[in-house]
Amino acid sequence: MILVTGGAGFIGSNFVKYMLKEYDETIINLDLLTYAGNLENLKEIQDNKKHIFIKGDIRDSNILTHIFNQYEIDTVINFAAESHVDRSIENPFIFLSTNIEGTQTLLDIAKQHWKVHPEDKYSKEYKKGVKFIQVSTDEVYGSLGKDGLFTETTRLAPNSPYSASKTSADLFVRSYYKTFGMPINITRCSNNYGPYQFPEKLIPLMINNCINNINLPIYGDGLQIRDWLYVEDHCSAIATVWKKGQIGEIYNIGGNNEKANIEIVKLIIKTLGKTDDLITYVTDRPGHDRRYAIDNSKITSKLGWSPKYTFEEGIKMTIKWYQDNIDWLNRIVSGEYYEKGAKYENNSKIYN
Repeated sequence: MILVTGGAGFIGSNFVKYMLKEYDETIINLDLLTYAGNLENLKEIQDNKKHIFIKGDIRDSNILTHIFNQYEIDTVINFAAESHVDRSIENPFIFLSTNIEGTQTLLDIAKQHWKVHPEDKYSKEYKKGVKFIQVSTDEVYGSLGKDGLFTETTRLAPNSPYSASKTSADLFVRSYYKTFGMPINITRCSNNYGPYQFPEKLIPLMINNCINNINLPIYGDGLQIRDWLYVEDHCSAIATVWKKGQIGEIYNIGGNNEKANIEIVKLIIKTLGKTDDLITYVTDRPGHDRRYAIDNSKITSKLGWSPKYTFEEGIKMTIKWYQDNIDWLNRIVSGEYYEKGAKYENNSKIYN
């Protein structure tokens, strides 16, 4: 069984559905249903017997112990995190609590329940398939100049409270491998986009504002460059690391799609038949990284993964998905979805 944490969020929910479609695995899905977690993201699998949803916090050792005692967990894939840079600037403490303390708590409970080689409690010879995968971000590397790419050996140099908290979590995961021999992998991905992304992030925010003829706020000059990856490609990459990843290794996951923010915004405007008059330039974010770009040659050459979708294909599918799911988008913006999550009780078992 696989424990997926943060499986009601954007990437986590897409991953859960991908795994249920592609593999014969039971998924235990733990999510606290904070503002970024949405039960509607899981609606299409609510009757799937191989999906068990549990509302809970990765900082709660009691609920984690209960899960490991009740289910035979052989893999943990940790998506659970606070992930928005602007929110981390406003309130760094919740990022420290969830991203660092939560990851460490999850690691510690997992370590207590994994079976080591009987002759050596620190042996790295665990039963096949037992693994802890930490889903991280390219933001831990900081900012690139005009040239170069992030590799797995690039110096860690986070520039925001969010990326600092993810860096710390990564180092805790690494330490459990080095100290205890826990079988781990860390994946670091470029910017994701696709269905079910919370509309505080660039692409869904701009799509929503365009649809509703609301101004499109662009930080600074809009020339910040990111490497973009369609979310299903990210899911397939994590599944590849789960199946083939060498214990203890880090894998960068990128789409080879460097785009400036303003370029993406203008593409969305054009696709939706709007005009550039909607664009409003606003004061840049403090410590805003100028450029990210991933070298994904390790995962492509060592594990045989490659992205399936071009950016042109992915962005077209993404815009159409939001157009076709206006009701979902409106419930997010209104906050209606969050009220439902706040009332959710595990004993109702509606996602079991």
